[in-house]
Amino acid sequence: MLTPEVRFARASRSSIAYMTYGDGPATICAVPPMAQNVELAWDSPRITAMFERFATFSRQVAFDKRGTGMSDRNLDIPGIDERVDELKAVMDDAGIERAYIHGVSEGGPMAIVFAATYPDRVDGLILEGTGASMMSDADRELRRTTERSDQFKAFVNGWGTPESITLRIFAPSLADDPEFSTWWPTYERQAANRDALETLMDLIAEMDARDVIPSVDCPVLIVHRTDDQATPVERARETYDLFVAAGADVEMVEVEGHDHFSYAGDLEPIAAAIERFTTGTVRERAPVKTDRISIRTLGAFDVFDGGEPVPTSEWGSKRSRTLLKRLVAADGWPVTRDELIELLWPDELSDRLNARLSVQLSAVRRVLRGAVVADRSSVRLDLDAVDVDVASWKRLDDDAAIVDGYDGDFLPDDRYDDWTAPVREALRARFVEAAHRELDRAIGEGDTERIDRLARRLLDGDRYDERAHVALIAALRDAGRHGESRAAYDAYAAAMADLTVTPIPYDAIA
Repeated sequence: MLTPEVRFARASRSSIAYMTYGDGPATICAVPPMAQNVELAWDSPRITAMFERFATFSRQVAFDKRGTGMSDRNLDIPGIDERVDELKAVMDDAGIERAYIHGVSEGGPMAIVFAATYPDRVDGLILEGTGASMMSDADRELRRTTERSDQFKAFVNGWGTPESITLRIFAPSLADDPEFSTWWPTYERQAANRDALETLMDLIAEMDARDVIPSVDCPVLIVHRTDDQATPVERARETYDLFVAAGADVEMVEVEGHDHFSYAGDLEPIAAAIERFTTGTVRERAPVKTDRISIRTLGAFDVFDGGEPVPTSEWGSKRSRTLLKRLVAADGWPVTRDELIELLWPDELSDRLNARLSVQLSAVRRVLRGAVVADRSSVRLDLDAVDVDVASWKRLDDDAAIVDGYDGDFLPDDRYDDWTAPVREALRARFVEAAHRELDRAIGEGDTERIDRLARRLLDGDRYDERAHVALIAALRDAGRHGESRAAYDAYAAAMADLTVTPIPYDAIA
């Protein structure tokens, strides 16, 4: 098989290198391990043999994650909740509506989050040599509280050199293969630079997708070698138990062997399990949704999918709704992860808060079908991907349209939260200015009905608006509605009394 053509997808500010090959009945998108170079891998007959075996029963999509291989290396290496949109961008660019998602090694947690975030894009989930969490809680805590191990230092220092210890850990059956071990350091150098390696290792250690497992509703296959030296089989067994507890359609296949890389050791049991899983009968799944998502924040908070409100059950928790509200309030500007964590878990100290934020971001992306742009330090709402009432309202430049389009104050149920106040006040000030100009026009035209409507809307928001009071009193009196005019005057007088301001006498109001 010839090396497939390399293409590039755009994900946020990045270019993601990918290729497709094979023409089998199943489409499989492979989420790669820590670092690879999807083009250079074809120079190895060993790796090519694996590609060709998968191509016998599937159409394969492989890509280099940002910061590795031929993908963009100029930006910070992203965390797990950012990675999901790289795969979505690749699928979109390749014209793939849905596929089996094959998470390998460090790609496993990302594949789980993707399946939870974009359920209508996933036919099934394959987890190979991985787990929902790449480390146990005990090992992760030990790693935080101790110095770098000698093995970690040797791994980083040897990367891309003849002293590389990668094969001894990840592919011991190939470590003494002269041809492969001679070629391997070149491949490492083209897969990731050493400056990025420590960051990659730190991110891998912190990856934890266990909390999103209940949101995965597709069939799941877990394949793991029993003596894997890099990722112990216990990580896969824990993940299997979590899927079982969540009521998932999950199968686990344990294969003999001590290699972590699929192509090292005996590939056939792994390939056969994946072939059975992807070419067998899979339950009917709903079509991919294409309707625009719209968000209402003026007068109430609602999210609509194709004009229908998104059910509360789709959110998973109140925190995900709060997270979206905060991103809407930022009007497309980035909000730091630290601020979001403080908003969602005030005064709570935990080393898992970043992972929990990823869970909430997954829930928001799931409802919005994307529309969240994140990097390692901040998160923002993609206003080009969703319709937000506030954004549309701000583009209006006609006073009448501004008044008619203002359906109420911004996020009224969150009026006591400090982060909503500046937005609410600015939006209301714009409405009030436009309403006063419209009120003046209505007075000049003697349009009692419009004066009545505009004045009452202004007073609904501010009972101390003297201009609105006076306009309403005068319009009602001039229309011969003297009882209503007197009642309006009494309300005006009471409001002014609260402010210790002397009201204009009734007879003086023209």
